[in-house]
This record gives sequence, structure tokens and C-alpha cells, in this order.
Amino acid sequence: MGIIAWIILGLIAGILAKWIMPGRDGGGFILTTLLGIAGALVGGYIGSLLGFGSVNSFSLQGIFIATGGAFLLLFLYRLINK
Repeated sequence: MGIIAWIILGLIAGILAKWIMPGRDGGGFILTTLLGIAGALVGGYIGSLLGFGSVNSFSLQGIFIATGGAFLLLFLYRLINK
């Protein structure tokens, strides 16, 4: 997957994670995108370790895995910033 595809998938994952776990976080759109991209990487890594698959294409499974990773990073971000 190219860098543009990762950014778009990360944006989608970040928005979905923010929608699942709303709240006031600093950074806005930029933070959401960065957490989504990092979440896609983390979700892909954890998903491949657990046998769920990896994030290597635009598929429903890839979006779910990336969103799970973004959700995890958003949760950890909020824990650290409290």
C-alpha cells in the first residue's frame, strides 16, 4: 500500500476511533490523522500476531483492524494526558 493509501486509511481509522470514543482532545484533525495512521500500524502488527490478518489493503477487515489500533492509541493517549 502506498503512503497516500496509508494516510487515507489512517484518517478513516482515526475518525472512526474518535466517533466510538468521543471527547475533547487537543490537536484536532492533525492528531486524529496521526493517531489513525499509527493505529493502522499498531492494529496491523497486533492483528498479524493474533492471526486476525494485517492492514495491507482497503478492505472492511483492514479498516476494522486499523480502527481498533487507533482506538487503542486514543485510549492510551487519554490515559497519559490525564
